[in-house]
Amino acid sequence: MAGRFGTGRRFGIEGGIIGVATAAVASLAVAGAFVLLQPSAEADTVNQARKPAQPPRTAPVDPTIVHASDRPGRSLNITIDDGPDPVWTPKVLQVLKDNGVKATFCMIGPQAAAHPALVKKVVADGHRLCDHTVNHNTAMDHRPDDYQSRQILEAKKMIEDAAGGAKVEYYRAPGGAFTPYSRKLAADHGMRPLGWNVDSKDFEGGSVATIESTVRGELKNGPTVLFHDGGGNRARTVESLERLLPWMKQQGYGFGFPQR
Repeated sequence: MAGRFGTGRRFGIEGGIIGVATAAVASLAVAGAFVLLQPSAEADTVNQARKPAQPPRTAPVDPTIVHASDRPGRSLNITIDDGPDPVWTPKVLQVLKDNGVKATFCMIGPQAAAHPALVKKVVADGHRLCDHTVNHNTAMDHRPDDYQSRQILEAKKMIEDAAGGAKVEYYRAPGGAFTPYSRKLAADHGMRPLGWNVDSKDFEGGSVATIESTVRGELKNGPTVLFHDGGGNRARTVESLERLLPWMKQQGYGFGFPQR
């Protein structure tokens, strides 16, 4: 109802028939007003329902590149880049599940768009999403601002559309090619720029033993560890994770997410 009606007037007997008639007329007038107003109120309600809901504004975050973990104490952040991949991402997810570890997946936009079920699986398993651009151009820091903007924001939309509602919480520049502009752009859209401390170099041609040795030797550099689930054959990555995650636990490490 468009307005609130009062409790009505009290009508006495003192006016006799005239008083009663007056009361009747007044009552009919109120009722008529109610009838006239009722369709307008319903129309207002319908019109409001038809208005598209405004999406909530994404709160900006810190634009500095984060490495620290949100988990106190001896903690690591496992990050997985360049997927999702229909062969290797499920295998990486299984190893993480077997070890009770949550990770941050830095996804290429078109890869996410091509494999939405995998993106949803990543989210359903409790992992977080990270924007890794559209084309993985490691020379992004030498490209104009409008190019950087398209690479970042279009990938964000692709990943979030594939995720079915989950938000992308981080942005990692390909090859670490951040610029002040890209960091601020990402942060203004709710994505914390994400670096790394330990590069497993699992994308290079070394053996599983080499990957293990690299990671163990670099853990002193900081908590954020970089692996890959896309861009090629990642059998060595899967095997390395199978060996390294239990070893990390034995060393007293826990696992968190990068700070936001």
